[in-house]
Amino acid sequence: MSKMLIPILFALGTAIFWGCYGPTIGNAQSPRVDGVPLWSPFKPYVFIGIAYLVIAIIGGLVMMGVKGDSFSYTGEYFPTAKWGFLAGTLGAFGAVCLTTAMMTSRGNALLVMPIVFGGAVSVSAVVSVIRLHAGTTVSPLLWVGMALTVLGVILVAMNTPHGHAPAKPTPDATVSHNDDAGPLASDVNAAEEPVT
Repeated sequence: MSKMLIPILFALGTAIFWGCYGPTIGNAQSPRVDGVPLWSPFKPYVFIGIAYLVIAIIGGLVMMGVKGDSFSYTGEYFPTAKWGFLAGTLGAFGAVCLTTAMMTSRGNALLVMPIVFGGAVSVSAVVSVIRLHAGTTVSPLLWVGMALTVLGVILVAMNTPHGHAPAKPTPDATVSHNDDAGPLASDVNAAEEPVT
């Protein structure tokens, strides 16, 4: 069990960071001026990429040095470049999709994130089945688990507490607000004009 503790802790760390990623990127949604957004969903994505570059490249190089690793990516080390680049590409496209989902849903992380995590678990299982080919017997409980994951995603998305939208002012409230503020400038000017 102790051997499994470290990977479980790092997996939980991933869930925490990625779980916070959705709401955080939701803060970058564009305000609208006359119904038109000031920026596209891809403007914040550029700085997502910069963060990935800084943390992945600098962090990767530092940890390679700490572990006494070779800095070569040729010959027998080429698979690390090939598969690392493919994994990064998949991660980047995932980030594009997640960013777009968050922006087009107006930052609704409560809808998007359960789909992302529930879907990722199922996709990972399907990829594992495909990699092992037809020679491996797949337990029917796998498909039951996937169905329960979909059900769980729906239940989480439907039952997570949502904030209330701000109430729209009524026409009466607008009039009373103007009355409280005193007479309008046009009313004052009209009162000062002599009657002929």
